[in-house]
Amino acid sequence: MIIAYTVKEVREQVKAWRKEGLTVGLVPTMGYLHEGHASLMRKAVEQNDRVVTSVFLNPTQFGPTEDLESYPRDFDQDCRLCESIGVSMVFHPEPEEMYAPDFCTWVNMDVLTGTLCGKSRPTHFRGVCTVVSKLFNIVTPDRAYFGQKDAQQLAVIRRMVRDLNMDIEIVGCPIVREADGLAKSSRNTYLNKEERKAALILSQSIALGQQMVQDGEKSAAAVKAAMTEKINSEPLARIDYVEIVDGLSMQPVETIKEPTLAAIAVYIGKTRLIDNFII
Repeated sequence: MIIAYTVKEVREQVKAWRKEGLTVGLVPTMGYLHEGHASLMRKAVEQNDRVVTSVFLNPTQFGPTEDLESYPRDFDQDCRLCESIGVSMVFHPEPEEMYAPDFCTWVNMDVLTGTLCGKSRPTHFRGVCTVVSKLFNIVTPDRAYFGQKDAQQLAVIRRMVRDLNMDIEIVGCPIVREADGLAKSSRNTYLNKEERKAALILSQSIALGQQMVQDGEKSAAAVKAAMTEKINSEPLARIDYVEIVDGLSMQPVETIKEPTLAAIAVYIGKTRLIDNFII
């Protein structure tokens, strides 16, 4: 497995693969890889001749009071996992490699980024769209893989690819959960024992909402109210948002119909966690 630290290294290797007629998949990550990331990489290895996994803790998608400095890191373990799955290359640039000192070009998006996570993190998706666009330009993949846990991010990237006519297939992969239902997340490591138990309220409220929809409930307000009440029953939980939105535009809906996204963001102590389900 190749470990590349510069844009030049990646481009030269991808060009060599292209000359052989090989397809290339990309799995963008911020590192501290877990089973959720592993599921993306397995799918990429299955569908492509070569796979690049980027391990880059992107500073531009963190706000000034967010957890950039404390975000967990273990690059050696990340590499071991990538190699065990069959990843061909890990791209691990320093911020200076991705952003020149006078960097001033950004990829912005309206509409989709103004709700859910974008509402409480106003600069987040500018950073996401910009870094993903840069990775697409560097790696030039045939396919790129993203997890459904970050459902708004997945929708934003799909729209960016469509709107900017990028010749890339975006593959969304299902949420991977712990045995007790908690969605896998690098931030789960922040939770102490009591908070870890309390965090189950996220998946429990998701299950409640899913069951209501399966039972025929069409009122978004009713499902949202029930999920909110469930989350509020946990003393350690503090809601950032509970929203039910159109799955393509990310705008609130009154009536549940395909495609609809029910998404939540909840603080357990100081740790912000997200979860969702799709109708």
